[in-house]
Amino acid sequence: MRFPSALVPGRLVRRYKRFLADVVLDETGEEITAHCANPGSMLGLKEPGLRVYLSRSDNPKRKLAYSWELVEADGALVGINTAHPNRLVEEALLAGAIPELAGFADLRREVKYGKNSRIDILLEQGDGRPVYVEVKNVHLMRDAGLAEFPDSVTARGAKHLVEMGDMVAEGARAAMVYLVQRPDCSALSLAADIDPAYAAAFAEARARGVEAYAIGCRVTPQEIVAERAVTLRV
Repeated sequence: MRFPSALVPGRLVRRYKRFLADVVLDETGEEITAHCANPGSMLGLKEPGLRVYLSRSDNPKRKLAYSWELVEADGALVGINTAHPNRLVEEALLAGAIPELAGFADLRREVKYGKNSRIDILLEQGDGRPVYVEVKNVHLMRDAGLAEFPDSVTARGAKHLVEMGDMVAEGARAAMVYLVQRPDCSALSLAADIDPAYAAAFAEARARGVEAYAIGCRVTPQEIVAERAVTLRV
C-alpha cells in the first residue's frame, strides 16, 4: 500500500478524545489537529514529542485535512492508522504471503455473517468451502521484538472470536490474521493482562478450530507492505 502523496512530518503535542491529535508541523511550525483513526489505547505510541507522519487530503468536505499515519517509536516506524489493515492483508493474500490461506478462487470484503456482524475478508475456495478471515491491527510492543494484542479491552474482538467458532461448527474455515504494523517484532503474543476475557475467548476459539496467523509489515514514509510471517506465541 503506497501513500498517494508524500507524508508530512511533525512532532506530537497530544492525542486526545481517542480520534484527535495535535501536531506541530516540521516545515512551518504550525500546530494543527489531525484525525487519529485508532480506537485503541496506543500504549507507548502517544507520548508528546514523538515524531509522527501525517497524510493530507485536499477534500474540502473533510473537517480535518490531516490524518495521523505513522509514529517513530523504539527506533522504528509504526503504522497506527486502523483504516489500512484490511487492505494490507488483502494485498498480502493476493501476493500469497500467507501460504495457509492461498489458493482461493474469490475474495470479498465486509461480508455479513453471524449475529449482525461483518467479516473483514471472505475467501471462497475452489471446493466452495468459505474461509472467514478476521483482521486485527497490532502495534503494541512492551518487550523488544514481541508484539502484543490487544492494547485495550475489546469486547467486540471477543464477540468476533465466538462467531468465527460458530462458522467452523457449520463446516467453514475461519482464521484470525494479526497484522503487525511495525518492522521490529518477530513474534506476537496475547496481552492477557490487558484483556483477560479476549485471551480466554481466543483459547476457546482455537479449541473450536479457528486458525490464527500473524504477518509483519515493512513500514516507510512511502509505503506499508505486509510481507513476512511473525511467530505466534499463544
